[in-house]
Amino acid sequence: MIILGLVFIFQFVISCSCLAINRSKQTDVINASWWVMSNKTRDELERSFDCCGLFNLTTLYQQDYDFCTAICKSQSPTCQMCGEKFLKHSDEALKILGGVGLFFSFTEILGVWLAMRFRNQKDPRANPSAFL
Repeated sequence: MIILGLVFIFQFVISCSCLAINRSKQTDVINASWWVMSNKTRDELERSFDCCGLFNLTTLYQQDYDFCTAICKSQSPTCQMCGEKFLKHSDEALKILGGVGLFFSFTEILGVWLAMRFRNQKDPRANPSAFL
């Protein structure tokens, strides 16, 4: 019973965290992970999301844009920045994950309450003297 309570608390806290994270924190996480990943991974992300560079916040943006191999670069003079696309996708994903987590944490509470409420009830159809 204690383990179920701890699981509920953990699940509830994570769900609330997913719903509460703001756009600037998402930007910080995306920016930090972008500069840690390899050039090959960046190139694959730029091609799959059809964007170039992360955010136009650093002097490295032009260098990042020059090495971009996305399709949009050959079709138009400017491409959308990957950071904006990542923010849009991460915002949607965090909202969905937070909502699903909250749903399951509250149904888990309902299940625990029902189990505690009905676990010691006797069967009304049983013979009352059968247990004597």
